[in-house]
Amino acid sequence: MKTKPASGANAWSDPDDAPRLTKSFFARAEVRDGEKLIRPARSRRKTVLELEPDVFDALRETGGDWPAKANDALRAAFGKKW
Repeated sequence: MKTKPASGANAWSDPDDAPRLTKSFFARAEVRDGEKLIRPARSRRKTVLELEPDVFDALRETGGDWPAKANDALRAAFGKKW
């Protein structure tokens, strides 16, 4: 028989909630003034990056937009500010 999880064991997430508005979100955003396109949305270059399982798991455990957090960590490691 299945048992009910302890109260507060899982944080509930509403699928209709808006995404987190991070720096990377705005960096890729399309900018418009009314109907006039000021800056088209930047596309993301897709690259395969092989990570060790413990690193991958640690990134995913941070939750939220973990790929953006990985990008920020790599930028910091190389001293880049975008």
